[in-house]
Amino acid sequence: MEGKGCPICRGRLVRKKEPYWFGSINLGEFEADVCSKCGEAFYTEEASDQIDQLAKKAGLWGIGKKVVIGQSGNALIVRIPKEIAELYKLHKKATALISPEGKNKICIEVNG
Repeated sequence: MEGKGCPICRGRLVRKKEPYWFGSINLGEFEADVCSKCGEAFYTEEASDQIDQLAKKAGLWGIGKKVVIGQSGNALIVRIPKEIAELYKLHKKATALISPEGKNKICIEVNG
């Protein structure tokens, strides 16, 4: 992808080593084309394979869980599975920002 413009903002892509984070876990630095304008990283195919192997070895692969939406009073609730809570070091009374990301996607940003 290097040499082509960023598909997000059309900025210039530069090949360099870039850290890869899986939640709060740094899996290392890998070859990526990084946009000099928006900062988005596009990992090489080889780097992506290495990341997948490391995530599987660390037990992080497939950590996503299907959950049932419940209700508490007038609000809907989503329970966060233990593995994900531990990965992000979440605890009772932690705060987060929840926002729509599209028709079928919700983003939860954990506040530090």
